[in-house]
Amino acid sequence: QVRLVESGGGSVQSGGSLRLSCVASGLTYGTKSMAWFRQAPGKEREGVAAVYSPGAITTYADSVKGRFIIPQDNAKTTVSLQMNSLDPEDTAMYYCAVRVGRMTVLQALVLTPNYYNYWGQGTQVTVSS
Repeated sequence: QVRLVESGGGSVQSGGSLRLSCVASGLTYGTKSMAWFRQAPGKEREGVAAVYSPGAITTYADSVKGRFIIPQDNAKTTVSLQMNSLDPEDTAMYYCAVRVGRMTVLQALVLTPNYYNYWGQGTQVTVSS
């Protein structure tokens, strides 16, 4: 059984930084995409960033490019999200997600929630002005 547990959310002032972490258990070896999504009240869930394994190929939503970084550890079971220059518009519940199975690199980097198989419970990020 795959389980994802996020941590690292909290409250920060505009311009500050936070680092989210997601630990995955129960994943088997193979190609996968690990991603971060977010959902603000009254809005649809949107993709933030993803990393494809093997190769650690990454993709980012335009709204976070240059501010957020998604590294991936060598064990391929943990994914973080370093968030810098945070803005009140970044306030949302952040979710870790994993997509497994056969996929091309291009397919793996599509930030569409329906393509992801497993989800964490979410961690709240609040940015005040």
